[in-house]
Amino acid sequence: MLQLISPTYWAKNVLFFFSKRKFQLLPIVALLFIAISNLQAQSTSTNRLNLLILGDSIAAGFGVESEEAFPALIQQKINSAKLNVKVLNGGVSGDTSAGGLRRIDWYLNQRVDFLLLELGGNDGLRGLSPESTRSNLLKIIEKVRSKNPTAKTIVAGMQMPPNMGEEYLGKFSKVFPDVAQQSKSALLPFLLEGVGGKAELNLPDRIHPTAEGHQIVANHLWKTMGPILGVSDKP
Repeated sequence: MLQLISPTYWAKNVLFFFSKRKFQLLPIVALLFIAISNLQAQSTSTNRLNLLILGDSIAAGFGVESEEAFPALIQQKINSAKLNVKVLNGGVSGDTSAGGLRRIDWYLNQRVDFLLLELGGNDGLRGLSPESTRSNLLKIIEKVRSKNPTAKTIVAGMQMPPNMGEEYLGKFSKVFPDVAQQSKSALLPFLLEGVGGKAELNLPDRIHPTAEGHQIVANHLWKTMGPILGVSDKP
């Protein structure tokens, strides 16, 4: 019966064969191992899952170093959990849900297995229609799932300051739960839980988290995201 032999096994035996006969073929053997390493790297890359964080200035890490922003901290947690997942940071400062809808096709040139949708905050600050925000977010999720029906999504909610008016706040607060329910996505009710409104955890603009604030955001987000990515909650 024909048996499949792994490239690594084959290469080791070729090395043994050559070494026993004292052939001076070290350059060839070196190239052989480089080729096998490249194949193994390609296999790992092929099996890798992608997590797209489609967001605004918070995801972009406005006012902090890129490695201090929550997407980079999430990647660190992923690496620590030994998951083969790569974070794709799609944060753009000032972006709205409409901007995200315009941008999503570019990101979908590669496979998206997980989506964290962190958009809508700028819609609210600009007083844009909550109905439009809801529609844009749903269309983004639809586009992702049209490319990968098994993609898992998380909707990150935001809250507006009281000066936006009671009527607007009421409508805006329903956007994220509605999107999560209609799209059957996981919901993080408030991305900035424990950070929003605390001067010591925000930059002077009182909107964007400091490096310490981003750590709290990442820890809060990981409670929802970790299990979705495959992290067991068992000790």
